[in-house]
Amino acid sequence: MPTLSTPAPAEISGSTPAPAPEFDTAINRRKTRPVSVGDIIIGGTHPVVVQSMINEDTLDIEGSVAGIRRLHEAGCEIVRVTVPSMAHARALAAIKTKLSETYQSVPLVADVHHNGMKIALEVAKHVDKVRINPGLYVFEKPESDRTEYTQAEFDNIGAKIRETLEPLVISLRDQGKAMRIGVNHGSLAERMLFTYGDTPEGMVESALEFIRICESLNFYNLIISLKASRVPVMIAAYRLMVKRMDDLGMIYPLHLGVTEAGDGEYGRIKSTAGIGTLLAMGIGDTIRVSLTEAPEKEIPVCYSILQALGLRKTMVEYVACPSCGRTLFNLEDVLHKVRAATNHLTGLDIAVMGCIVNGPGEMADADYGYVGKQAGTIALYRGREEIKRVPEAQGVEELISLIKGDGRWIEPDA
Repeated sequence: MPTLSTPAPAEISGSTPAPAPEFDTAINRRKTRPVSVGDIIIGGTHPVVVQSMINEDTLDIEGSVAGIRRLHEAGCEIVRVTVPSMAHARALAAIKTKLSETYQSVPLVADVHHNGMKIALEVAKHVDKVRINPGLYVFEKPESDRTEYTQAEFDNIGAKIRETLEPLVISLRDQGKAMRIGVNHGSLAERMLFTYGDTPEGMVESALEFIRICESLNFYNLIISLKASRVPVMIAAYRLMVKRMDDLGMIYPLHLGVTEAGDGEYGRIKSTAGIGTLLAMGIGDTIRVSLTEAPEKEIPVCYSILQALGLRKTMVEYVACPSCGRTLFNLEDVLHKVRAATNHLTGLDIAVMGCIVNGPGEMADADYGYVGKQAGTIALYRGREEIKRVPEAQGVEELISLIKGDGRWIEPDA
């Protein structure tokens, strides 16, 4: 049995505690090349960009314009539309014109699937980015009795992909527009499934095949995505993609998303688990939360993820304890009152704490604090400094007064 050593008395008492190790709490984002999509830039040192997709039929010009506008007004920075036919592709010209005439220009992405060369070439005239799915861009008819893909068969399809992709790449390159190579776990090409299995490796190799074609044509305005409906698969695919790109000297920006996340609380949690995990690793330059709900409901989730990780500051950050037996007022009610009065003060951090035990320490980084000091009395803080104590009934009013006195108050919009 090992002998446990006992520290000498001098080591126990009278000694100076070792300094705590320093940790960098900021997220160091992976270096990526900047890619322009309209007037928005993805990658580089630019903020993580928020995207979503309308669910209107693109042939419905008025409906599509209204859907794009709702999303943009909700904070969506790039909007995607589906383009299943040539008629839909041509409709995008009218949509773009109508947007400019009745609202403003919005960066648009066209989603092209299934033998999409002609459609993609047409739509590339009207949008800022074209998204293609490598698993569907050139249709491979499945053969039920197939047991393998020969190298010749694999290469022949690769040559067909290059033939159909090249005109689109040249068009986007010459127009200075962008492409998203959007791999989906659920729609991997049959030859990728036979060669690599239903795996993150197959997703990565599918993306790399298309990247290499683009690079051979001197086209680098690329954004890459590797989405899956299962969070562990999605995380593994992106991490492997980063490793392979690092090995190959590629620095393309990544679009993150958990596809088909569902709705409600679980859909939000599932999306946050996948997107937030990768962002915390420094991976990701643009995100979309895919909910089975109205598209504009996705935007607050995106910004909440980015705010929680310190990557974007788009709202007031509220620090509030969960309440316990020491709480000296109805914390939930007070938090609602404080939020209702101050939630337009974007950029501020405001703490609402139930008692003095953890209050000053936990809210040390907040700009202002509202703390239960004793029954019926609220202590108001500026940073770590207690400024004054006021009756509980006047707490919110006095907090506003303190913020106004510091010149940090702005009147809310009517």
